[in-house]
Amino acid sequence: MDNYTDALYQYRLAPSASPEMEVDLTDPRQLGRGFHLPTNESQLEIPDYGNESLDYPNYQQMAGGSCRMEDNNISYWNLTCDSPLEYAMPLYGYCMPFLLIITIISNSLIVLVLSKKSMATPTNFVLMGMAICDMLTVIFPAPGLWYMYTFGNHYKPLHPVSMCLAYSIFNEIMPAMCHTISVWLTLALAVQRYIYVCHAPMARTWCTMPRVRRCTAYIALLAFLHQLPRFFDRTYMPLVIEWNGSPTEVCHLETALWVHDYIGVDLYYTSYYLFRVLFVHLLPCIILVTLNILLFAAMRQAQERRKLLFRENRKKECKKLRETNCTTLMLIVVVSVFLLAEIPIAVVTAMHIVSSLIIEFLDYGLANICIMLTNFFLVFSYPINFGIYCGMSRQFRETFKEIFLGRLMAKKDSSTKYSIVNGARTCTNTNETVL
Repeated sequence: MDNYTDALYQYRLAPSASPEMEVDLTDPRQLGRGFHLPTNESQLEIPDYGNESLDYPNYQQMAGGSCRMEDNNISYWNLTCDSPLEYAMPLYGYCMPFLLIITIISNSLIVLVLSKKSMATPTNFVLMGMAICDMLTVIFPAPGLWYMYTFGNHYKPLHPVSMCLAYSIFNEIMPAMCHTISVWLTLALAVQRYIYVCHAPMARTWCTMPRVRRCTAYIALLAFLHQLPRFFDRTYMPLVIEWNGSPTEVCHLETALWVHDYIGVDLYYTSYYLFRVLFVHLLPCIILVTLNILLFAAMRQAQERRKLLFRENRKKECKKLRETNCTTLMLIVVVSVFLLAEIPIAVVTAMHIVSSLIIEFLDYGLANICIMLTNFFLVFSYPINFGIYCGMSRQFRETFKEIFLGRLMAKKDSSTKYSIVNGARTCTNTNETVL
């Protein structure tokens, strides 16, 4: 599965290298540089390590040899060089398939419920977009994970070149794109709720369904443009080696010439990671924490006001305020779960930037293990939203019952519809309750 910060040591920033410079792809300091493959060495012979029943200790001892030939320093892409197997096998090979199934089921149910006409509100539209992106984040890399880790093909070199390109797209680029959209949609959700609670008059203008749809489209476009260069910044050259007694075409990884000639390796990767660490990880997390604090403070103030309304026997306003507070609390919980999984990724990414540009201190083997663990817990958090919606939203539960258990199981009195996010509806152009 994609490390959302792109397997940190794989693109470690380093001094510029010319296209003719040979690089050892097993050295984390040199990965990401381009180098020239001598034409008279396009076919290599590597030791035959026997059949597919290699035990893990022996395989670890020969992992370096499976990635690089000592005599001419020519390398090919092998996943074993990217992921420590003692963590990758149990997390990606055994646990991730179950998480994938649970995520697909739970997020499909969320999309199905929120797509109902009775649930069509601006905030529910954002929640539905988040569920779709979270689901796609785990669907894209699933075939590669199953093939490599669940079915035990991780030690085999990827071949042919088209397979290497497909693996890169579906296990790195597409998950990173979907995750970026999910991060920015979560930020849009928190901003939208802050407007509803703290600046209610602005909601009639800024929180309409057309504006929310346009905002979602802009977010998706920006995330695509951010990842667009990644489709072309690497070149996979065919390299014929001797594998298990027969010639096999594998992938020889080079940085694209346009990166060397027109941008420079340092500038390209520095720009990519700085943008990612600032605008995908750190700043969204900081803003979300701030908005959560502000919303919690506003909710406490509303609770005090509700007590006053209760003493004045203004039951209708008291009930509306209670429902709004419950909605605000639910969104605070959703954002908090997101932050618990996202902040560790932001921290490791920031450490990677500092270690690459300022002072070297990061152990990239340990950093990659941390990224694998944080990615796993990020996926683990995806199905939790379904439980939050079921536990904290009356209308979500009723709509779910109506879809799957029939109208008889739903409440008989359904004349007053409740939005998942804003309680009883009022006649506003946003279809949301504006306080």
